[in-house]
Amino acid sequence: MDAIITADYLVVGAGAMGMAFVDTLLTESQKTVVMVDRYANPGGHWTTAYPFVRLHQPAAAYGVSSTRLEHDGIEEFGWNKGLADCSTRDDVCAYFNRVMKKTFLTSGRVQYFPKCDYIGAGRFRSILTGNTYSVPKETCVVDATYSKTVVPSMRPPPYTVANDVDIVTPNNLADVSRGYQGYSVVGGGKTSMDACLWLLENGINATQITWIRPRDSYLIDRAGVQPGPEFAARSQAFGKTMVEAVMVASSLGDILDHNVGKGTLLLLDDKVAPTMFHCATVSLLEFEALKQIKTVIRQGRVTSITREDVTLEHGSYKPEPDTLYIDCSASAVSKLPSVPIFRSRSITLQPVRWCQQTFSAAMIAHVEATCQGEQLKNSLCGPVPMPNEPLDYPLVMLQTNLNMLAWLTHPQTASWLQSCRLNATKGSIPTDPEQKAAWFKNTTRILAAAIKKTQQLIDALPEPDAKMMYAQLENNTSFERAHL
Repeated sequence: MDAIITADYLVVGAGAMGMAFVDTLLTESQKTVVMVDRYANPGGHWTTAYPFVRLHQPAAAYGVSSTRLEHDGIEEFGWNKGLADCSTRDDVCAYFNRVMKKTFLTSGRVQYFPKCDYIGAGRFRSILTGNTYSVPKETCVVDATYSKTVVPSMRPPPYTVANDVDIVTPNNLADVSRGYQGYSVVGGGKTSMDACLWLLENGINATQITWIRPRDSYLIDRAGVQPGPEFAARSQAFGKTMVEAVMVASSLGDILDHNVGKGTLLLLDDKVAPTMFHCATVSLLEFEALKQIKTVIRQGRVTSITREDVTLEHGSYKPEPDTLYIDCSASAVSKLPSVPIFRSRSITLQPVRWCQQTFSAAMIAHVEATCQGEQLKNSLCGPVPMPNEPLDYPLVMLQTNLNMLAWLTHPQTASWLQSCRLNATKGSIPTDPEQKAAWFKNTTRILAAAIKKTQQLIDALPEPDAKMMYAQLENNTSFERAHL
């Protein structure tokens, strides 16, 4: 028989989004929460990540709103030199443990059940004891696992590897006990970039590295998304460029080209058209280092590896026999269909601002705690699809702008934006009442114009393509109102 656990909310997943949601809910309400997670410690995929991974965005806008993550000052060493702190894996894991113990559990309103699997219908089971638990049917179930982050250590390589081939995930790269004549990094995403940078940082010559890159990616210059007054002018110019790109574009592709021309988006090889956009950010130091790797294999995904041959979807090549392969082919956060965030007695956490998951979870909690009615809540929190292809870039910008416009015209959310630690743009909002009023008026005008222009560009596509793009936003109340 299940043990009954009474609470207002059952949050499934104690990863970054689950933690950010609960933190804001505790701050803005007196509700009680049960948190269930399959891992032994909070932090989600961070607890299984490779040891040299770091945040790809400033720590000042990551984590939970009530508790700082970042160290003071600007980084003085390494690939992120000159930019705001990007915390290490160990820093992030220790931070989430501290938040759980010192903020959540000491509040007396959170019960935490690690090493438990959620089995549906408000029920969960201990992995260690087999004991089962359930919450009353009126408890709201919050799915903080919808994004389903996958890192290489979570599964074997999705291709055949001969027994005499040495292959590791990034988790095991630091434990390699000998040098190799060659190093092959498999994958084109941010994990593969981290692996390449780790090799270069540890003295491996770029000529020894083969980068099997099925897809090239548009990258974001991290310098443009920095917090604090010392970066204010640069960050404002970054935002201005993104809006300008929409307003001067004659097609959706022009938006990307304009950003590349202005340097807000970066290309590792300007002779190769990227087919991927995953919100990956790089510093210019990282960018220049990655460009040193000249042996890049673009023949699709790997299908098999032997000491004599590497076979891919569209060809093969002869590798250096003494090669260590680093599998970085996991998709991280997959692009999934958007679903309504608020439904009867359930909440499905998804981004509501492009590529800012913890801010999004905090915003959803704020709306849940302060707004009444499912329709209003969903109108303020239209899901932003996780981008995958380049044309997803203007799509996620469109939904982000729609959400931002809704927030600025709703007094409670407009005020909250100025206080939330996770809001990377809060520094641009003036504190003087008259200046603030002028800023709100000007910003809403700019957002409305950018929304209208983006929709015009989508409407200019062939009808099947336009319908396909709009279909990704079909569950978003804010989008439906604006488009109709």
